[in-house]
Formats: sequence, structure tokens, C-alpha cells
Amino acid sequence: MKIAPAAPVRAPATASYESGLHARLRDATYAAAYLTAAMEDDEPIVYLQALRHVAEAHGMAKIAEASGIPRESLYRALSAKGNPRWSTLAAILKGTGLQLTIAPAPKARKSARVPAPGFA
Repeated sequence: MKIAPAAPVRAPATASYESGLHARLRDATYAAAYLTAAMEDDEPIVYLQALRHVAEAHGMAKIAEASGIPRESLYRALSAKGNPRWSTLAAILKGTGLQLTIAPAPKARKSARVPAPGFA
């Protein structure tokens, strides 16, 4: 008696991390928090990558049309070697329905130093 080979077992389909991130970044509140967190990094590339994720989530072609900037130029501006002008950044944000807001920086907490006994 010949036994037929078992059909391959398929793993259940799951959304990729990137597609899940893009879905969340379509929400303006989530996108604003994402970009704000990226701005806190000292490396400008972190913000550019975050802005690229937000732009991709909204559709780079749609952002290009809304901003009047060619799609290829947007990809170049938001690349690792990109150095976008202020007008480009502002146009991308506007195309995603976001705006840049300036706020006072949080003050650094002073550590409460408790002097060692006898050294007051």
C-alpha cells in the first residue's frame, strides 16, 4: 500500500511589521507621536526615516501630488543620504495632514542630593 505524501503545512498568514506600522501611521495622532519620538534622537537620519515611513503609509504618489514634488525627489530627500530643504519637509508634513509644532524643551530634573551624615 502506497501512502500519499502529506500536504505541506502552511503557517498562518500574518501581516508584516511594515504593513502593520503603515496602518498605524495613517492615524494622525499615532504619526505625530512617532515623529515626535524620532525628533528626540540626536541623529537626523532617525527623523528622516520616520518621516519616510509616515509618507509611505499615506502613499508616496499622493504626497508627491499634494506637495508638487516629484515622487523620486521625495524618495531621495528621505533617503539615508538625503538632505531635504525646509520647504520639502514642510510639504511632506502638509501632505500627510500634519504640522510641525514648537514647544519648550522639558527641563532636566535636578537630582535631589542628600548629603551624607555629618556633611551637611
